[in-house]
Amino acid sequence: MKNSSTVILLCLFAFSTLSFICNAGDKTKADVKSEMKSIEVYYFHGTRRCETCKAVGVVSKELVKNKYGDNSNVKFVEINIDEPGNEELVKKFQVSGSGLYVYNGHEIVNITVFAFQYALSNPDNLKNKLIQLINRNL
Repeated sequence: MKNSSTVILLCLFAFSTLSFICNAGDKTKADVKSEMKSIEVYYFHGTRRCETCKAVGVVSKELVKNKYGDNSNVKFVEINIDEPGNEELVKKFQVSGSGLYVYNGHEIVNITVFAFQYALSNPDNLKNKLIQLINRNL
């Protein structure tokens, strides 16, 4: 149990550090030009993932499916950053590891740190944050 907790904490710390480095200047939003009219929840991850990384994906995917499944304007997109063909999206979102982003066609909102903080300990907090961001853009 101690080893599992240590691994989870190390993954969380490493991921948080990478997120802050990649988003220097505390930028959580970036303007991106696109013609999209939908809300997309992007979950980026590598081939190897810790339990927290997996939980972020499961919680966000289930929320989009269960709450917005009938709404074709809300999509969940899972991207493995290690697979060939995903380089363009990885570059667009400036991703270097696992991450969770909400994109409305004009603005990218990075909620990675929040997602990693609550995916295992209080998934309802993550769900509520996603609902707030999605509904704000519908």
